[in-house]
Formats: sequence, C-alpha cells, structure tokens
Amino acid sequence: MIRFAPSVFILTGALFAAASAHAEDPVMTWPAGWQVEEIAQDNAASTVSRQRAVKNDQSGTPVMVMELTMTQVQSGHQVNLEGVLMEMRKSVQKDFFQGGYQSVCNRIHPATLSRLSALETTCTITQNGRHVLSQTLVAAVDADKAYVLSYAGQAEAYKASQEEIETARNALKL
Repeated sequence: MIRFAPSVFILTGALFAAASAHAEDPVMTWPAGWQVEEIAQDNAASTVSRQRAVKNDQSGTPVMVMELTMTQVQSGHQVNLEGVLMEMRKSVQKDFFQGGYQSVCNRIHPATLSRLSALETTCTITQNGRHVLSQTLVAAVDADKAYVLSYAGQAEAYKASQEEIETARNALKL
C-alpha cells in the first residue's frame, strides 16, 4: 500500500505565498488506465489547484499515485524553488521515517516540467534494507504560478511506469 505523504501537499500551499487571483488550471493528460480522482477545492476562491490520478494493480490496490498542484504566487514574490523543494523533500523523508521506513534522496537537479525549467529530486524508500517505494518531486515557477508534480509508487510499479509518466510529463500544458 502506498503511504503518500499528505504533508507535501499542505507544505506546497503553505510555502508558496498565495494571492487571491483565480487561475486557469493546467491540462494534464493522465496515462491510460489510471483513475483520475476528484479533489474538492477548499472554497471557490481557492488559489491552489490539485489534480490526482492513481494506478491500481489487477486486484484494485493502488500501486502508483501522481499529483499535480498549481499555486498562485503573490505578485512580486520571489520563490526560492530550491528551498521549497528541499523542505518538501525533508517532509517526505520525515513522514516515511515516522512510518518505519528509511529514505535516501538524490541531489536536487535541473529538470523540465512542460515548457518550464524545473528542479527535481527522487527518493528511494526502503524498509529493512528492501526497496519498497520511490517518490519523485518536480517543482517549477512561471510568473505568478508555482507547480509541483509528485509521483510515487511501489518499487516495481514505479520502474515499470516510467515511460507513461514521461509521456504525461511531456504532454502537460501549463
């Protein structure tokens, strides 16, 4: 079972200074066979938009989760993207540690998210020395919007899903 760190999503909204403007949602083309979950917004004037899809195995057990979060950034606010990603990574590691897992994350490195320059990190989560989960965090900023794409899954499912995840990332319209 995937234990996807909920604090990452709370942290995403808290770390990006939000404005009250309403924005157009990004367009995500989810991989075939993934179940898109409806995520209720806190209120009609929400400055955070979230989209999520889950990949289940043949028995209906979730094996992968992918979520895209867009947050309005206050006009004139400089987002320290590396600092935000570091805090998110720490939060993920702390949550997994509290659940009895160990995690090692690679260095934050340049990447792309749709048409934007981004930063990315991937964490390998183990339990008793066995690789059980992987999670990737990708963050980007564009003028008045910040984006975080997060995907996590069981070790084998994560590896097997790389092609469809790349296809979804490349088709993302921000």
